[in-house]
Amino acid sequence: MKQYKAVNVVMHETELDGIPVLNVIKPLENLVADTDTYAKLADRDFHNGTICVRMYSDLQKGAPDYSRGFIGIVFRVNETDSEFESFYVRPTNGRHPDPIRRSHGSQYFSYPGYTFDYFRKHGITSYEAPIDAGLKEWIDLKAIIHDDHGEFYVNDMEKPVLVVDGFKHGPDAKGAVGLYVDIGTDAYFEDLQIEYED
Repeated sequence: MKQYKAVNVVMHETELDGIPVLNVIKPLENLVADTDTYAKLADRDFHNGTICVRMYSDLQKGAPDYSRGFIGIVFRVNETDSEFESFYVRPTNGRHPDPIRRSHGSQYFSYPGYTFDYFRKHGITSYEAPIDAGLKEWIDLKAIIHDDHGEFYVNDMEKPVLVVDGFKHGPDAKGAVGLYVDIGTDAYFEDLQIEYED
């Protein structure tokens, strides 16, 4: 399995459904959302290319009511973990009967500063989109990144669930790739594949 560095998470290798996976958990005492909580791949810097991963999330025992099974990726993480771009999904929102909850199925954010809370406070809705996915099921995520443009796909959709133009750290940023979790999530990842264009 690839070599990862735990950044404000607990991680270990295990099996799920007979598949070797990396289990990543954000400790429940950390209730600050959209921060540097991920398993970072110890590999070459990523600028442009494609990131694919299979992921599965459940809720931790004792997770707060607002936990959504947050799971996804970070990319272009700088050496000090103080800047990165991210895309994640909220599986408990994916097929929720409330249309507002469904509309918050996926999220782009940029650390620091440009979090979901910032976007919502300023009425910015272009960084969230619905998904067809749920808790306790495998989800395929694909991100196609080029300069300051990103296309994010969930499962077998032919069109991206979310398109981002104008990454907050600019078109020239580069850095590590990581596997992201947030509050209350028990996350499992397998088959991370990265295609580097440059």
